[in-house]
Amino acid sequence: MNPTALRIATLTAALFAAAAVHAAEPAPAAKGADLTCHAGAYRLDDGRAVALGRTDDASALRWRLLDGRTGKLVSAPGSKDGALVGTVGWTQRADTTKVELGSCDDGIVFDGHRGDRLKFDIVDTTFEGAGVKLRGRLVLPAGQDKVPVVVLVHGSENYSGVDGYFQQYLFPSEGVGVFVYDKRGTGGSSGKYTQNFHELSDDAGAALREALRVGDGRVGKIGYLGGSQGGWVAPLAASKTPQADFVEVGFGLADGVLAEDRDQVVLDLRAAGFGDAATLRKARELTDATGLIASTTGKRGWKELDAARAKYRKEPWWKAVKGEYSGLIANHTPAEIAAEFAKYDFEVSWDYDPMPVLRTLKTPQLWIVGGDDVEAPSDETQKRLTELGKAGRPITSVVFPQADHGILEFEKDAKGERRHTRIAEGYLRMQLDWIKRGTLDGWPYGAARQLAGPK
Repeated sequence: MNPTALRIATLTAALFAAAAVHAAEPAPAAKGADLTCHAGAYRLDDGRAVALGRTDDASALRWRLLDGRTGKLVSAPGSKDGALVGTVGWTQRADTTKVELGSCDDGIVFDGHRGDRLKFDIVDTTFEGAGVKLRGRLVLPAGQDKVPVVVLVHGSENYSGVDGYFQQYLFPSEGVGVFVYDKRGTGGSSGKYTQNFHELSDDAGAALREALRVGDGRVGKIGYLGGSQGGWVAPLAASKTPQADFVEVGFGLADGVLAEDRDQVVLDLRAAGFGDAATLRKARELTDATGLIASTTGKRGWKELDAARAKYRKEPWWKAVKGEYSGLIANHTPAEIAAEFAKYDFEVSWDYDPMPVLRTLKTPQLWIVGGDDVEAPSDETQKRLTELGKAGRPITSVVFPQADHGILEFEKDAKGERRHTRIAEGYLRMQLDWIKRGTLDGWPYGAARQLAGPK
């Protein structure tokens, strides 16, 4: 986003990778019919499964296929025959994929194929987290067989995972159970919303134990899947949870919290033609100062920022700095920034270093990063994961070279802004293969390239 007053107002809320399991939706049109009763998974007559998931607009649904294609469906305002309008991915470009919905209990017609709703074994529950009550849900394929189960670990989003996460529909259709829960302070869970990784990892551990309890003997192997900020939380949770058999991380960082803004600034400068080593060294002085300001909620760092301003503010590269927050802090007064910090108290774990956990965790891990991720730039993470793999740690790491945050493919509009078109081919199938078998034996996975780990 551009550095505007609104962006400042959401400074702390946006810090660190709002989980792009879901990219931002275009603004909804006028309200149509309520479509939420259609949320679920459907088996098409050609064998594929399609998941219909809820959005923040009751008159809209999002469909997803295992191959990563996705689109948004909106009930046409004023329509009496249930007509739907579709758009591609998270763009506003019209989609030719035709979807027809019957009544709430009926099947669907998806792109010319009849689909019947799949029935799952679902248990809704409430359980104790670390001093809070959390709302959870276990979704298993119907039957009596044991199945692998994945616990979904949140990113930094502040909405209900139980209501919003699509994996609870798509993964059970492929033989994998899902335990989803509302993080503290969201949805049906008590407590205060936080970005304290230690508290969140304790909650994730409680969620895994609750999945085992309510699974009633049907849970086979079990582990965590964390996206974005969940990439810090899920391995930490596994280090405290001996029952965890695996960890999957999507588009997370194997670096500290301050790295995201710092590396975003590097991308900003390179994109603007200021990628020389001397300029990047100067910019590092700026991001060291703004990082100190952010991590102390404005209590420290202003002296260092004043020094950087005095030396560099008139240089041409200064105006190209945006980052997660550096461009904002650098160009506003302490009073302006302090007023915004005062509105938020999310207890971000600014000092958390993931490397001690990653160097010692014995639980097998799969890390999947985007090579063109502008929200959580992955170059340093790729280097660290490769080194950890070579050192013999149980880490398999993979990069989708052209993927953005969320492992999303994108196109650019006339202004150069990214519009996400789909989940990268192979990403979801890779996650499922690794949950089921602990190996990636289905190559190729789209354009993915393995960095480290057994082939």
